[in-house]
Amino acid sequence: MGRPETPLDPGAGPIARFADELRSLRRAAGSPTYRLMARRAHLSVTALSQAASGKRLPTLEVVRGYARACGADPQVWKRRWEEAAAEVAAADRGDDDAPYLGLARFGAGDRGLFFGRERLVEDLLALVREHRFAALLGASGSGKSSLLRAGLVPRLEQIVAERGWEAVLEVVTPGARPAATHLSLLTPRQGGPERWVVVDQFEEVFTQCRDRADRWRFVDLLLAARDPGSGLRVVIAMRSDFHARCAEHRELLDELRHAGLAVRPMSRTEIREAIVKPAAAAGLRVERELTARITEEVVDQPGGLPMLSHTLLETWRRRRSGVLTVAAYEAAGGVDGAIAATAEDVYGRLSPEQARTARRVLLALITPGDGAPDTRRPVRRAELREWRDPEVPVVVELLAQARLLTVDVETVELAHEALITCWPRLQGWIEEGRERLRQHRRLTEAARVWQEHGRDPGVLYRGARLSLAEALFIEGEDSGEDLTAGERSFLSASRVARTMDDWAEARTRRRTRSLVVALSTALTVALAACVGAWQQDWTAANEHTKPSPVGSPCPPTP
Repeated sequence: MGRPETPLDPGAGPIARFADELRSLRRAAGSPTYRLMARRAHLSVTALSQAASGKRLPTLEVVRGYARACGADPQVWKRRWEEAAAEVAAADRGDDDAPYLGLARFGAGDRGLFFGRERLVEDLLALVREHRFAALLGASGSGKSSLLRAGLVPRLEQIVAERGWEAVLEVVTPGARPAATHLSLLTPRQGGPERWVVVDQFEEVFTQCRDRADRWRFVDLLLAARDPGSGLRVVIAMRSDFHARCAEHRELLDELRHAGLAVRPMSRTEIREAIVKPAAAAGLRVERELTARITEEVVDQPGGLPMLSHTLLETWRRRRSGVLTVAAYEAAGGVDGAIAATAEDVYGRLSPEQARTARRVLLALITPGDGAPDTRRPVRRAELREWRDPEVPVVVELLAQARLLTVDVETVELAHEALITCWPRLQGWIEEGRERLRQHRRLTEAARVWQEHGRDPGVLYRGARLSLAEALFIEGEDSGEDLTAGERSFLSASRVARTMDDWAEARTRRRTRSLVVALSTALTVALAACVGAWQQDWTAANEHTKPSPVGSPCPPTP
């Protein structure tokens, strides 16, 4: 039976009540052990036991597995989970009242907390009015995404509504196949509403898209917005360190020169507004000394905005009587240490199994730089579900609750690239596994191409590439735990193809040897026959020319 579970008080709140209901379900099923339930549900023992611990609301996937393991209807428990989740959202105000977003980017719904960038928003708005294709360029951490989503887009929506225009606004990211993914959105149309397409994280055309033809086709589709008859307007946001890559497309480079806006660092006044005004909107106060101290630490610091926002969030969590104090700021670790402190705190609370899973998940969300800084990499949730590691759903949920990950319906990604530069542990993991990361990204791309070409055997790994992949992903420490089903199938097919190639090569060698033996035998026989015939001819010729013996009678005289 294992150790008895800690008693619960169902009246303590929706999480405790839901955990008590899960325990009741388990008792009704005959109290199976969590190890047996784990085998039935294909989940880990830890995930199932924590689901009924009452410490936090489990994920829907774990609840469904728990129900299946107890012979219950997963759909019924899905509805129960949704009800509990709604109660938790209503009862636990937690960070919902936070005036700061931490590492998360601002969205359209956060514009009431978006301060300090009013002038830059107006400059960008003027640019997009003048140019049908416009670009926003800035360093990582300069606030490009927030400027687009909480600054530009709401202003455009406001203008469209005030003037009664017929327009459609879409915010997208390129992804791995930008042209194929966004073709219908970017195809010029005659008539209909004008389309405003905002492309955030444009650098993904270089970091995520490996197909050059698809990459430049996507760029051409965007540049078509320059034609007034296209019914299209485009705004892109790109990290400035990828500007040199745009030289590969002359027209794109020209547009960046003529219709580009650089995200300038925030002034001291703008930083003070970003600190004080969100707190004031929430009815809070910030100590003057704290405002001055943070301002001096962040001003002119490249990529300092996510660190500023996260530090303010952690300081807010430690507030006293509605005041953000210097003491709370120092307890959070300050601008330089807050992100690392939060990440280490979350990591330290994971079980050993979850810690190993967290390492794999975080590394999967990173593209190692090749002569450029490392970047974050969105991963589809469907891919993570294909991992063999049952702890993945639990770990993703824990990291998302800590705002280290951003999770939506389709994808999971790092909340910000500042996590890469500010968390020494993650930096160490990246450096330690950099070659494996590079090879894994290549494997992902090769598996995708293989699938798209109908599993063409010519695309499979062979020779040294296959041997390296086996050493890293099959014989290595992780043993393929972080591979998707498609990647595993690709490697399996490559190994089968190698076996078939080896068999065919061995068969060819055997046939060659047999043929050589046969030819040698035939040649030997032929040579022997030739030698024998020659000897016979020589003997006959010799007999014909041989002189008569001495003393033989002379022929009679006629």
